[in-house]
Amino acid sequence: MVKILQFLALTVALALPAIGQQTASPPAPSSATQPAEDYSGMYTFLREGEFVQITIEDAGAVTGFVSRYGDTESDHGAFLDHFFKQGKLNGHELTFTTDTVHGTWFQFQGIVDRGPAKSRAQEGYYVVKGKLTENTTDAAKKVSSKDREVEMKLFPADAGADSPKRD
Repeated sequence: MVKILQFLALTVALALPAIGQQTASPPAPSSATQPAEDYSGMYTFLREGEFVQITIEDAGAVTGFVSRYGDTESDHGAFLDHFFKQGKLNGHELTFTTDTVHGTWFQFQGIVDRGPAKSRAQEGYYVVKGKLTENTTDAAKKVSSKDREVEMKLFPADAGADSPKRD
């Protein structure tokens, strides 16, 4: 009987640390699994009145579009929307490629980060910086590319969005 009691005491003593580990709270999630800041919104583009709409989806997928003024003879001054064909956010690294509209498409590679604004109610709370490549195809199907460094600022949040609408 003493041997059985000693065996049970030893078993309980060995099992207690394992039981304690099972009831301990789970480890904090790593930064890789924590959700990133929501960089979704409307950003400035190349000229006054042009913009980029960026929407961050699950798992870093990015959707959106570039809305810009046409600059060819056939579409001069018309608004053209270039929807994202593909887009990805990996941490702060942002890339996207747009569909082709009137022979033009865009590729972007850069970062998105906090800007100088103190709140989302001010322009530039988030800033997208990097290399924008504008690709154009001419009538002879020849593609030319123009690279430029850009800085696109998040438009301010509409302060009146929560106020009641008037009829």
